[in-house]
Amino acid sequence: MATTIASETAQTTESVASPPRGLRAGAIGFASNVAIGVASTAPAYSLAATLGLLVAVGGVGTHAPAVLLVSFVPMFCISVAYRALNRVDPDCGTSFAWVTRALGPGPGWVTGSAIFAADVIVMATLSEIAGKYLFILVGWQGAANSTVALVIAATGFIALMTWVAYRGVELSARLQQALLGLELAILGVFAVLALVKVYTTAPAGSVHPSLDWLNPFSLSLGALVDGVLLGVFVYWGWDACVTVNEESQDARRGPGRAAVVSTLILLVTFVLVSAAGQATAGPAFLSAHSGDVLSALGARVLGTPWDKLLVLVVLTSTAASTQTTIMPTARTMLSMGRWGALPASLARIHPRFATPSVSTLLMGAVSAVWTIVLLVANPAQSVLGDSITALGFLIAFYYGLTGLACVVYYRRRLGRGLRSLVSLGLVPLAGALLLGGIFVKALTHYSQHETGGVPVNYAPPLAGIEVPIVIGLGALVLGCVLALTLRRRFPDYFGRGREVLGPVTDELEDLDA
Repeated sequence: MATTIASETAQTTESVASPPRGLRAGAIGFASNVAIGVASTAPAYSLAATLGLLVAVGGVGTHAPAVLLVSFVPMFCISVAYRALNRVDPDCGTSFAWVTRALGPGPGWVTGSAIFAADVIVMATLSEIAGKYLFILVGWQGAANSTVALVIAATGFIALMTWVAYRGVELSARLQQALLGLELAILGVFAVLALVKVYTTAPAGSVHPSLDWLNPFSLSLGALVDGVLLGVFVYWGWDACVTVNEESQDARRGPGRAAVVSTLILLVTFVLVSAAGQATAGPAFLSAHSGDVLSALGARVLGTPWDKLLVLVVLTSTAASTQTTIMPTARTMLSMGRWGALPASLARIHPRFATPSVSTLLMGAVSAVWTIVLLVANPAQSVLGDSITALGFLIAFYYGLTGLACVVYYRRRLGRGLRSLVSLGLVPLAGALLLGGIFVKALTHYSQHETGGVPVNYAPPLAGIEVPIVIGLGALVLGCVLALTLRRRFPDYFGRGREVLGPVTDELEDLDA
């Protein structure tokens, strides 16, 4: 058992966590981990939703690939932190569990609430886009513009993907591999054909790719930071592969490695497709079609009826991400229930399917209610767009705290050599600091109606405060209030001390590699 050590501010524990039991251990392999990590970001949807906005940022233009390259840096740094923390604590609660251990129960609880809020918020846009693109795919334009039809389709997708997540991680993993394979194949074919056309037929408005597109130093600092605010959302979601760590083969190593590999796959995909897209049409075309970039590019590159392939890929991308959003959120709630931070019923495991039964159903139900409220109360869907913008605050918050937690938890091992100092200290800390800077910049940036040339359809401010800030910071403030309110309800959790990994731990000697 762990030995207790006194510190100046709190009681700390030197320990290596044992994986809790209940979920189906060893059910999925490394390939499934990677598929879940990549699919959760919804690559096709992320590009369709942000590429046009990205090139429209004042001063970015053809340097959108450079912005995506820079946006990758904090994501990669935090994936290294996930890998390091998962080696010592393969808990499906991931950031919640790790921040609780390293920084204390208060920050840990707010981290868990931030993950829940971010995932519920994004579920509305994922399911709505899935429904809309389903109608577009079958040529039913009237339904695609109908609030009632979109509500029915969106809640139907949520119900279907909740059922898949409820039935077991193996079924979920197989579905993700199939959908992701289709998605990456279509995006790859599109990128190759687009570049071939640029160098052969040279469509009107096309531009030959240049290495300068990848050079972030060609941008002003203001333009780069404004672009990165969008880029962070593009990459978000890869950490889903670590939330199934307790159900993975090689639980301590595999999911962490999958997190790093996932971010690298996303980097290549985003840079290649964004470069191919703007090469075939030019940044002005992308900006003018910011609401439906891939569909517009599909007509230029693939022609009729093959342009429907890009509609299909956005549909499958959002459907896959809907399911991979339910999975990690349910496991975060399960972990919080096991730790005594939430009612124990949330930790209930289905006896047959070995999934977080109550947590999965609750996540699906809350997401459906949130989606219905947003679509019905705001048919223009401006609040839906603002809610996605608000995710930047929540993403930067819980990713950043995870990077900081890695440094704090491993602090007694940072002196063991340059490799430990870099991988356990400097890289995670750099990710935390970068995301902290993004958080502050987002706060000042979205405090103003004018967004540097980006054609954003804002909802009216609430009490003089922009809606992205109301939703993003409001979710964090609500998490803090709930954490304070629940201290008496869950005294064992909120009374626990912080933990630190000792400088020498025999159990970890074989994990340093």
